[in-house]
Amino acid sequence: MGVSYMEEYHAWLDSPALGENEWEELNAIAGDEKEIKNRFFAPLEFGTAGLRGTMKTGLHHMNIHVIRHVTQAFADVIRAEGQEAMDKGIAIDFDCRHNSATFAREAACVMAANGINVSIFDALRPTPELSFAIRHYGLTAGINITASHNPKEYNGYKVYWSDGAQLPPQKAAAIAKRMEETDLFTSYHTCDFDEAVAEGRISLLGSETDEVFMKEVLNEAVDRKIVPEVADDFKIVYTPFHGCGYKLVPEVLRRLGVKHLLPVKEQMVIDGDFPTVLSPNPENPEGFALAIELAKKEGSDLIIGTDPDSDRIGTMARNASGEFMPITGNQLGVLLLDYIIRARIATGTMPENPGMVSSIVTTGMARAVAEANNVHFEETFTGFKFMAERIGEWEKAGSYHYIMAYEESYGYMFGEYVRDKDAVTASMLVTEMAAFYHKQHMTLFDAMDALYEKYGWFSEHTINLVMPGLDGLEKMQALMTELRTNLPETIAGEQVIRTRDYLDGSIYVAGLGKVDHTQMSGSNVLYFEMADGSTFIIRPSGTEPKIKVYILVRGSSREACKEKIKVFTDFAETLRR
Repeated sequence: MGVSYMEEYHAWLDSPALGENEWEELNAIAGDEKEIKNRFFAPLEFGTAGLRGTMKTGLHHMNIHVIRHVTQAFADVIRAEGQEAMDKGIAIDFDCRHNSATFAREAACVMAANGINVSIFDALRPTPELSFAIRHYGLTAGINITASHNPKEYNGYKVYWSDGAQLPPQKAAAIAKRMEETDLFTSYHTCDFDEAVAEGRISLLGSETDEVFMKEVLNEAVDRKIVPEVADDFKIVYTPFHGCGYKLVPEVLRRLGVKHLLPVKEQMVIDGDFPTVLSPNPENPEGFALAIELAKKEGSDLIIGTDPDSDRIGTMARNASGEFMPITGNQLGVLLLDYIIRARIATGTMPENPGMVSSIVTTGMARAVAEANNVHFEETFTGFKFMAERIGEWEKAGSYHYIMAYEESYGYMFGEYVRDKDAVTASMLVTEMAAFYHKQHMTLFDAMDALYEKYGWFSEHTINLVMPGLDGLEKMQALMTELRTNLPETIAGEQVIRTRDYLDGSIYVAGLGKVDHTQMSGSNVLYFEMADGSTFIIRPSGTEPKIKVYILVRGSSREACKEKIKVFTDFAETLRR
């Protein structure tokens, strides 16, 4: 029988590993059984996305004890690969959040104490630069201390392997197994950070890595002459939302030829409290209020925002009425895909057998654009580790040359130098693309309308059914079980003609039952295809207590798509428990 949450709580209170402040924090909740249960009912679950949680003292939260424990488990997995893997070593990166630098140093000390060479960035850096460093320096693995775009209370522990992509499932499972087998407080080895630096077991990555990374980013520009042609009157407002993009994104854009880069000064300040926004997520338009104010004042038509670890990008552009409107993650991906195809053809740089990859929850318009332009198109599960794996298969087979990969949640990947979403390169390519349309007196909003006229009308909407706490996890499981047990025949009044259950790969057709298998399986996703061509997708988040519902529609006009979205959204809200 396992240890109860109350026994776990008292074990932490009695541990000599706790500092005075940590002990006082736990002692203060002595009479609050619900809070004790939330903190100690189970460890944070380690998966292919690593760990993510709020920063508190306790088993189910992010703190130095959990960091040391997971890093020791990861060190054991690297050591099992042999001396060569240990010598090649690991890179460690971190973002702007509270405790990120501390957690990164703790991880570096554990790795170094286990005989694994460590290269740690000397200050916060964009997530894609970690992926780049792993590939560029030929390292075994990487760790990134970041919670991406989550609220300030969160932090996370992302783990990468030698290809620069996030951890493959078998490695994640090996780490999780070691964590189960070892004691959180006593299993780890550590050392003094400064001594390890002096002895050469820990080295610092600095501006030399920035330079080679930025060189690769700029090499990904398709037509370098476009921005200089319009630079005199082409203005861009940029915000890093207090995070890692503050340095490299502006530098890359200046090197591209931008003369009028207008940073949101209040948000160029590194601050893990994110004081100017409710949430530092570029998916949320309200976070761009200061940027919109600046853009209106300076007469800019384009706003670019990168999230705190600079792997996601959000954009806003003026519409026909002159108001700033968000370009969604799906729309920006379609704009970039169409532009890259067009520009590569114009510059004679389109590779043979071009291909692109997106996730199963990304707009169907991506496939329409790719196929209309003779670009091979494939889907993967959500997550760039799966896209990177697919691209790696293409490389090994010598089949397709990818020109872009993206998913609806504002993530984009280009080039051979990274294997994760990359807002630095995306910012550069969005700028080049916006300059191309600026020369034609078009904003990105105008350009998107032109693409709808060209390829057809599509619309998408994502709903987060938040289910916090222990009860929330149970509700999430119950909803997925109920849907699997009783597959719906209709959704929002539309007939379901086919269901894909990506957990076991089963395909069901209305009236026939199970008829086939998907090429992919092992992901907790239900994918419902409707008779009207719409798609309704449900999956629990892998890192947060919520179920995500994706609605993808195609219609005869913007208005028809909007009406379909409303009907499916109303139905999705009925699933909230």
